Amino acid sequence: MSELSHIDESGAARMVDVSAKDVGVRTARATGRVLLSPEAVAILRSGDVPKGDAIGVARIAGIMGAKRTPDLVPLCHPIALHGVEVELTVVDSGVEIIARVRTADRTGVEMEALTAVSVAGLAMVDMIKAVDPAAVISDVRVEQKTGGKTGVWNRP
Repeated sequence: MSELSHIDESGAARMVDVSAKDVGVRTARATGRVLLSPEAVAILRSGDVPKGDAIGVARIAGIMGAKRTPDLVPLCHPIALHGVEVELTVVDSGVEIIARVRTADRTGVEMEALTAVSVAGLAMVDMIKAVDPAAVISDVRVEQKTGGKTGVWNRP
């Protein structure tokens, strides 16, 4: 159990103490998709979504989600985010989401990037569910992280 940093000697979950770590620039990029029907894609492309600007709402929701990550993920450290970008692109199969998060702190921002993508996807589903109740959030994953002891990591 000692190999897992969020587990103490007795096997209980704990928040890792990062106070001894160096402050450094850390980034993460995560991606995901919202799979939609051709009808929903056409409505997004035309801008005629009944609830309004689905892309804009999902982008802001993703940014807000990144900022609230420690409230949603129990052992996640509250850290200052210095930049959050959320990009949504309508493609033939639905919407592709990319989140980029940056901080200068003692721990990474992978969870914030994943949360940004997830919350943007949830907002997109909420905005389009009247047109496509079968929308699916898919493939949410970290693509890259930089900084910290392990340096740069890219998804193989």
